Amino acid sequence: MSVIELTTNRLKLRLFQEEEAEHIAALCNNYAIYRSTLTMPYPYTVDDARLWMKNHQENIEQEKRYELAVTCRKSGMLYGAIMLNPNYQHKHGEMAYWIGEPYWGKGYGTEALRAMIDFAFTEKNLHRVYARYFKSNPASGRVMEKAGMTKEGILKNHVSKEGAFEDLVYYGMVNPTCTT
Repeated sequence: MSVIELTTNRLKLRLFQEEEAEHIAALCNNYAIYRSTLTMPYPYTVDDARLWMKNHQENIEQEKRYELAVTCRKSGMLYGAIMLNPNYQHKHGEMAYWIGEPYWGKGYGTEALRAMIDFAFTEKNLHRVYARYFKSNPASGRVMEKAGMTKEGILKNHVSKEGAFEDLVYYGMVNPTCTT
């Protein structure tokens, strides 16, 4: 069984635990989070959380996707989630994350993203990583910038959310040590 655990000064990124389903649902059943994510349902239920977590361990074992809980290193309090979806053929990976609204503005997203970028570059030997956000959610772009990513472009009216088209802003970063 593959175990992934990343630590930073304040955070531990680890596999979600089944007993966290209620806490996940409480954080995700938030219109502001739904509004700024592409595929998260709303309202968000405990069953949604269980279904979402169902294949996390298998995905890690098969090196398909790394979906980790963003937690307090000391207390274990769940703050949110971060994901790396690697494409080994092209040596890149997409990053995605959400942080529960009570924990916004504390730098947890940036700290988690930096840790996951380091994991992608050092452990998975990816050449580049990228992430995207709705233009209507500039705070997510600031997280990416603070984590060292740079703006690469905007896909105009690229997705539809609640009957309106949204621009997707892409950020990326090339591994400074990867040569192959």
